[in-house]
Amino acid sequence: MAAKELLEVSKPRIVVLLVITAVTSMYAASKLVGPELDPIGLLHIIIAGALASAGSSALNHYYDRDIDPLMKRTSARPIPSGKIKASSVLVYGLAVSIASVVYAYFTLNWVSTFFIGLGIFFYVIIYTVWLKRKNSSNIVIGGFAGSAASMAGWTAATGFVSPAGIDLLGFLVGFLVFVWTPSHFWCLAMKIRDDYAEARVPMLPVLIGMQKTSKYILVNTAILLPYSLMLYAFGLGIVYTAIAAASGGLMLVYHYKLTKNPTSEFAWKAYKVTAPYLTIIFVAVALDAAFPFRF
Repeated sequence: MAAKELLEVSKPRIVVLLVITAVTSMYAASKLVGPELDPIGLLHIIIAGALASAGSSALNHYYDRDIDPLMKRTSARPIPSGKIKASSVLVYGLAVSIASVVYAYFTLNWVSTFFIGLGIFFYVIIYTVWLKRKNSSNIVIGGFAGSAASMAGWTAATGFVSPAGIDLLGFLVGFLVFVWTPSHFWCLAMKIRDDYAEARVPMLPVLIGMQKTSKYILVNTAILLPYSLMLYAFGLGIVYTAIAAASGGLMLVYHYKLTKNPTSEFAWKAYKVTAPYLTIIFVAVALDAAFPFRF
């Protein structure tokens, strides 16, 4: 198997994004909850998180090998283009996914290992296999896979700190990913609506049209913004709140404009505004933990 093709089926951009959420969450948890950050533990969460994301992404490529050729955006992927055998991607995806959980089990605590496994399960089984082709809520529910990465990072620092395995602030920070996901992916779905229609994937714009989808995006962002600001009441500070207000406010403006111009072209602009939000908000969480100012 060529390294280039393996890298592509691993979806490196998603790997980097999820590792950022895990690392910043781990750092913030060590500052806000304790104990002190272990640099070796930070390396372990990077490795386990990267393996989990790469493995589950490869399994997503394998499962979608029948519909990828139908969509312009995915037709050049390694499997449909014939650059790599589907069976090879399956073996790679399974091996790397299993390796991530085993690695986490021996290097992190069981709570963090649980969330790493849960993230793989949600992305591969709940989203890819069960919901993506059957239900318009596919990306909404599947978005919890991203939350699991943050929660894995948080609990890698805190360990077992509550009967639920994760403290309330750690859960709420991780849940930011879940709340953000619909706005992000519905913008993308509006951009490539025709692709999804061709492949008969029931994304929201295919089922209810562009105008109604833009309104759903606006509503979701109108929920995301106050939710993000609410975290101040649970222990985050001014640095985080200011960045959350600015970045969430910008998203809200663009998604309001999208309702006035619900086209594929403007949806792409809105997507480009929405995409960096997750990185910005989790870096804000880490910065806030480093510089904890409150009124």
